Amino acid sequence: MLGRILRDILKPAAPGSPPARVARRVLNVGGANKATPIPPHYEGWDHLLLDIDPRGEPDIVCDARELRSLGESRFDAIYCSHNLEHYYRHDVLKVLAGMHHVLRDDGFVEIRVPDLNGVIQHVLEKRMELTDVLYDSPAGPITVLDVIYGFDKEIEATGNDFYAHKTGFSPEVLHRTLSASGFEAVHVFIAREAFEVRAFAFKTPPSAANLGLLGLSA
Repeated sequence: MLGRILRDILKPAAPGSPPARVARRVLNVGGANKATPIPPHYEGWDHLLLDIDPRGEPDIVCDARELRSLGESRFDAIYCSHNLEHYYRHDVLKVLAGMHHVLRDDGFVEIRVPDLNGVIQHVLEKRMELTDVLYDSPAGPITVLDVIYGFDKEIEATGNDFYAHKTGFSPEVLHRTLSASGFEAVHVFIAREAFEVRAFAFKTPPSAANLGLLGLSA
């Protein structure tokens, strides 16, 4: 079954014939491995993992900047958590345009990135040092420097600079970036959660079913 799904994703659609529908599909971009849970609203979906690092045994080993190499209109949703900040700003636009390419017309992206504005405000209010721990994560304590520049322990352990952070986001910057990548501004929903910005962006006007699935209102 997975092999057939992957062949369908990687091959271009026949001219004039839209891809056949199967179970709803979510592409987890940069999720490292499938042991890391994704949100429960994707329960029952086909979950395919795309990552540049083969250590996590992703279904598709691919640089997210090359998403346009996959078949067009193959996914109902894309989930991308704390990955966009690992690209330079000009490459973020390329990644998001690739997401737009592989989404079906009624599909959406779910993006999570660090909220640098929120972090800066907190650091100033609490008079924190850059090496102070901002919060604890499953991977260990996260310092202010880790949020700004990338998780230092992971970068040191792997020697891979793709774990470094190369750009940053605020709610407004993420909204503008999605809007510049093919998602109409009116179809982009932004929320703040602790030190994180969360966005849902729809390729076309969202259906009531998708809004309900994600707990959103028109």
